[in-house]
Amino acid sequence: MTDLSLHHITRPSSLKENAPLLLMFHGYGSDENDLYSFASELPEELYIISVRAPYPMQPYGNAWYAINFDAEKGKWNDNEQARQSRDLIVTFLDEVINSYPVNPDNVTLLGFSQGSILSYAVALTYPEKVNNIIALSGYINTDIIPDNHNPEDYSHLHFFCSHGNVDQVIPVEWARQSPELLKALHIKYEYHEYPVGHGVAPQNFYDFRSWLSKLI
Repeated sequence: MTDLSLHHITRPSSLKENAPLLLMFHGYGSDENDLYSFASELPEELYIISVRAPYPMQPYGNAWYAINFDAEKGKWNDNEQARQSRDLIVTFLDEVINSYPVNPDNVTLLGFSQGSILSYAVALTYPEKVNNIIALSGYINTDIIPDNHNPEDYSHLHFFCSHGNVDQVIPVEWARQSPELLKALHIKYEYHEYPVGHGVAPQNFYDFRSWLSKLI
């Protein structure tokens, strides 16, 4: 579907209205079909929308923001582009709520890698927009969230954070900082590690599915 601001694919809910919404955000160099493979195994009452990132890459795939590699800085993120994508996701979420039979008070974001980093950023910047976050193989990039946190704004949020402990793309040490930041904001969370690299182990999937089923 292309009439909203981001290209996406949907799996409608078994409910005709007020369905809990799950938005999926893929990682760097991938597309909307990647995480959508989970859809058939997730609760049927969820209205699932898997989103394509706005920046096409060559020869294929898409990105939420540029990752640059150069001799001086090494690998660095385009944080300005990341903030723009964060805000674009919020615009898209508003469009979805106006266009589909979903419950605006029951919104879950599921992100992998770059999509996970942005899911954290959306929730910590616009907490009133979302309820639950499934952050797979990502971390909290403090450069793309505001400094003036009010823990009361976050009291309704739930996070499921997971990481492979042999991740060769995003070091597990980065992910281990997330619980400390969430704890400081009095946010409810679970944090899990699995014996995999940069990917989602089957047990990881079963664990977050079980977690989400209790919350929706």
